[in-house]
Amino acid sequence: MAGSVDTPMLDDVGQWLRAFAAPTVLIELASLLVCLGLAWGMVALLRRGLKQEGHRSILFGRKVVDGALFPIVLLALGYVARTALLNWVPLAVFKVAIPVLVSLVVIRIGAKVLQVAFPQSQWVKPIERTISWLAWLAMVLWVTGLLPLVLGEMEQIHWKVGSVNLSLRTMVEGALTAAAVLLLTLWVSAAIESRLLRSATGAELSLRKAVSNALRAVMIFFGLIVAMSAVGIDLTALSVLGGAVGVGIGLGLQKLASNYVSGFVILTERSMRIGDNVRVDNFEGRITNINARYTVVRSAAGRESIVPNEMLITQRVENLSLADPRVWLSTVVSVAYDSDVDLVIQLLTESALASNRVLRDPAPSASLSAFGADGLEFTVGFWIADPENGTLGLRSDINRAILAALRAHHIDIPFPQRVMHVQVEGSLPGAGPTVAALVGADAASPPQSQGQ
Repeated sequence: MAGSVDTPMLDDVGQWLRAFAAPTVLIELASLLVCLGLAWGMVALLRRGLKQEGHRSILFGRKVVDGALFPIVLLALGYVARTALLNWVPLAVFKVAIPVLVSLVVIRIGAKVLQVAFPQSQWVKPIERTISWLAWLAMVLWVTGLLPLVLGEMEQIHWKVGSVNLSLRTMVEGALTAAAVLLLTLWVSAAIESRLLRSATGAELSLRKAVSNALRAVMIFFGLIVAMSAVGIDLTALSVLGGAVGVGIGLGLQKLASNYVSGFVILTERSMRIGDNVRVDNFEGRITNINARYTVVRSAAGRESIVPNEMLITQRVENLSLADPRVWLSTVVSVAYDSDVDLVIQLLTESALASNRVLRDPAPSASLSAFGADGLEFTVGFWIADPENGTLGLRSDINRAILAALRAHHIDIPFPQRVMHVQVEGSLPGAGPTVAALVGADAASPPQSQGQ
């Protein structure tokens, strides 16, 4: 049995090798080179005519031969040349070239679609390598003639699942069909997302991102339905699965479902948008991304907080950019009681204006806000229009300018002072305090006392 199977295969390989030694191989090689030149020229013209940069394009890569369009055009031209030469010369080169080009098209499309759909995912590289190995393995089996034998052996391995009789070949073909459908779905959704998000800013960006996420989810869902149909799974059984999933969402996945619904509400209502400065749960920063389940808030210090969307709906959130991007800040300064109040107000206002980030309209203001225990307290208020650049450095610059101005005009910033009453040992209880000392805030100096 093995000899009867191996002998025809060896005869086919021998005929194929002898065909490579025929002079007609030169004609096939010349035809293949013509196809290469035509494919390169067509892709270059399309790239130039459509003004494609190719950085994130699936069809057009960074170079003319880097995208998926070049092997697709070359494969089409190769089929045309193969059909034209089929009735004139025995084929040898095109029997290898066509499977190689098919494998190259599969690898390029798979890799480019995954790179565009998931640009920052770590698991994309292993999947790309898996697609490459499977494509080249299928090419080798196709060229050597072993592919029909392998498929026949896989057909013999079968089992029964309920009322459905499944074979290994059916499962593999269904998995490949599912992968092709998902790749096509991701390709179309990535193209739609790129078109929707192009030149969109602010509120329009958030709305378009919501639409693109919804379209991708719907297309992936229908892609999975088609893939399961290709495998042979009875879709009527999904009604029971859908009921079980509904019960699971209702009981154990309430928070997860609430986050997804809240994310959709945020994106559609546009109460918070990408680029807004918000304060939520004592964390302040700028919204850099709004996903279906969570929102990323980046602080001025570089830290990122992943906030569940439900928190943004159910809790109090301060949106510093919704109505007006301007933010009011203040700092408090204490001076001695014998200071000139008008001069201090003038110096504080001028110190606030020393920073370029402080707005001139509305202008900063200084007010005598309280009579403190140790001195007069002044509050300096000022407006800024770029809170995303941070406020700590700005406060520091203004405080340093205030300190320099007060020192230049010999205005004292008082130390805290306290009065300590000491009861002398042996004095009469009704005599009252016998020692009083005025103690400064400097802990290094001991308190002074005066006794009777």
